[in-house]
Amino acid sequence: MSAATRTIIETQDLTKIYGMDGVQVKALDNVSIRIEAGEMVAIMGPSGSGKSTLMTILGCLSTPTSGRYILDGEDVSSLDKVQLAAIRNAKLGYIFQSYNLLARTNALRNVMLPLVYDRTHKVPREQWEEKARAMLESVGLGDRLDHQPQELSGGQQQRVAIARALITDPVLLIGDEPTGNLDSKSGSEIMKLLLKLHEQGATIVIVTHDPTVAAYTDRVIHLKDGCVDAEVLNGTSPVQ
Repeated sequence: MSAATRTIIETQDLTKIYGMDGVQVKALDNVSIRIEAGEMVAIMGPSGSGKSTLMTILGCLSTPTSGRYILDGEDVSSLDKVQLAAIRNAKLGYIFQSYNLLARTNALRNVMLPLVYDRTHKVPREQWEEKARAMLESVGLGDRLDHQPQELSGGQQQRVAIARALITDPVLLIGDEPTGNLDSKSGSEIMKLLLKLHEQGATIVIVTHDPTVAAYTDRVIHLKDGCVDAEVLNGTSPVQ
């Protein structure tokens, strides 16, 4: 890596322990990973591997029990809920399996929603609609601005969700099984769109169980029993 490389994600000995009925479960066990700006990385693992727990920490939805998580140069390991919410809105864009669109709200207003909650007001209110329109056009839905989710196909709904994730110019896009509710054709179209965003410089992390999805990425981090089991560069042998 060159000296100018910008690290977006760095975790150091990340550990997450859940306690229930006096029993402690270690969901993550000293996980250390690093993701540079412009990378597209998949996180895979069987049920119980810790991939969902890792995603919630990387997405600033929870904090580790121990270890450090440095997001775009800022240690967010011990921030409170309010601080984490501010980080999420300022730096992260989410793409969910179930789209998470407001049902009785058109595509344009669904895409504008993150700007409503952006307390930094980096996009002036008078520019919200213009920017949302541009985001929808960028994902091929410039002719669906007034359509509500029920009037769109699954693939189109996911495109709206991607446009919404992009509108705050996040440093990181996080996809949680982004093709999980789609047929193979629509899923392929969504992955090609994410690949296009990656080629334009976006940093993307995708949590998936689907090797077809993982094959689109630069690198796959495999988790097992809460630990990093292997890191594989696509088309090459495992990273040592």
